[in-house]
Amino acid sequence: MTGGLWQLVLAVVVFLASHSLTNRRVFRSRAEAALGGSRGFTIAYSLLSLLLLGWMIAAYRDAPTVLVWGQQPWMRWVPVLVMPVASILAVAGLTTPNPFSIGPGGRGFDPARPGILRLTRHPVLWAAALWAGAHIVPNGDVAALTLFLPLVVLALAGPRMLDRKRRRTLGFEDWSRLAAIPRDPVAMLREMGWKRLLGGLLLYAALLHLHEPVIGASPWP
Repeated sequence: MTGGLWQLVLAVVVFLASHSLTNRRVFRSRAEAALGGSRGFTIAYSLLSLLLLGWMIAAYRDAPTVLVWGQQPWMRWVPVLVMPVASILAVAGLTTPNPFSIGPGGRGFDPARPGILRLTRHPVLWAAALWAGAHIVPNGDVAALTLFLPLVVLALAGPRMLDRKRRRTLGFEDWSRLAAIPRDPVAMLREMGWKRLLGGLLLYAALLHLHEPVIGASPWP
């Protein structure tokens, strides 16, 4: 189901719709019951997300090129410089207990050592926003805008929606107490540890290595 812009639009719509379903209590409760609990649901949903992401990438690769703006040499530097930050945010966010947002969940969360949450309660969403936004700059064509712009909007809208949801589920008093995380860059780096920083850089290196064979274009300026 690739080859035209409409196939890319369809892939993006299905991807976004699959994510919106997780915010519907009835759907999620029934899905968890059918899949053996929240763990089974998380595994199944992660696999589905990967399949849909692969569909979007394939549809993007096969979509026709309709330029909106021409690429300038400096534009190619934007994703190269932004993606290390996005990669570190993603790895730290996915490996840090987080009762507020996307990640491994709140089990084991220590308000005294929140790590990356000293920067933002939603590191994975900010990683997605940086990834998608950085790739818009050098890819000024309709297909790229169709792929990346909705993801930027979703990632930027996500923190507010999740905060509202968590305030409702945790209760305003508990949410306010847990969310009162002081900003301290030095403590953040110490609590994150070198393994998460290294993991983010390794993810960045892997993305650079796989970019051309998977996407079909070199990431280097």
